[in-house]
Amino acid sequence: MSTERFWINAWHDKKAWLALLLPISWLFSALSSLRRGYLQFRHQGTPFAAPVVVIGNISVGGSGKTPLIIALVRALHEKGYSVGVVSRGYGGKAQSYPLVVTHSTPVSESGDEPLLIASSCGCPVVVDPNRANAVRSLIEHFSCDLILSDDGLQHYRMHRDVEVAVIDATRGLGNSFTLPAGPLREPHKRLDEMDMVVRNGGGNEMPDSDKSGKTSHVQLIPVGLRKFGSDHLITLDEWVDSMSVHAVAGIGHPERFAITLMDMGFKPELHAKNDHETLSIRDVQFSDKCAVIITEKDAVKYKDLAPDNLWVLEVRMPLSDEFVDKLLSCAGLPVTTL
Repeated sequence: MSTERFWINAWHDKKAWLALLLPISWLFSALSSLRRGYLQFRHQGTPFAAPVVVIGNISVGGSGKTPLIIALVRALHEKGYSVGVVSRGYGGKAQSYPLVVTHSTPVSESGDEPLLIASSCGCPVVVDPNRANAVRSLIEHFSCDLILSDDGLQHYRMHRDVEVAVIDATRGLGNSFTLPAGPLREPHKRLDEMDMVVRNGGGNEMPDSDKSGKTSHVQLIPVGLRKFGSDHLITLDEWVDSMSVHAVAGIGHPERFAITLMDMGFKPELHAKNDHETLSIRDVQFSDKCAVIITEKDAVKYKDLAPDNLWVLEVRMPLSDEFVDKLLSCAGLPVTTL
């Protein structure tokens, strides 16, 4: 087990020994609050020409931010809005920034999530470690009615008009402690300041934020599988191979990927990798003949020779009109339809 997986499991299993780290967590929380106050005082004065919506989380690990952004871009396009996306581009390193990401951008430069968004949505995506610079580049070079920031709740150098926190409903907030005793980047009371809170999936009940009226529920649903390198999508009814499969996932919450496959009727053997870790052919080759299924996020960064039994699970996150209209309202934009 990697160090990253060890800590994530400890936080969400609520191991008692983590209490020994609480003094460090209290210091972390205090320094985090001071940093936030300073950066907001320095940088939060002037809004951008288009409203900026941050889609992030307050905890370490995957929560479903990127699928939500992809779903929002598509839903907003259907309502007639032009949308751009900014990202830090974690896992990538470009020769210069800001970097405009297209479907042909090397993942080594863009990072996996920006490349997935650009490939899935066809919208302008700009990467820069300084997200404020990325926003300015979008506004200068593209006509955007609304800008979504993939993560960045703690990037207080960037002005934001709307804050949306995404939480994995199965894992919740773990033991609700801040780093290093728990998974939280900021204290859980930070949720009270969000414009919207999104619970992804089912599972543990959320704390008081559920009672505020600003919490929405979303769910990733599988829409089919495609053989790696192909655009042809097949449904579960068309699946003819064994239901025993290898599930390989380099995402923030690989167990959720395995659960999705189990809900579909598969019997997956999970091979969890670190989030953003690039898969190689060694990661997807096994001694048996069972199919190997990976995520869309892993598919965009896989560049090795693809075995014949390598498949990609495609998922979607349906959004209600009420949810999209609420976000538009928070951003100060009219609810429109084409």
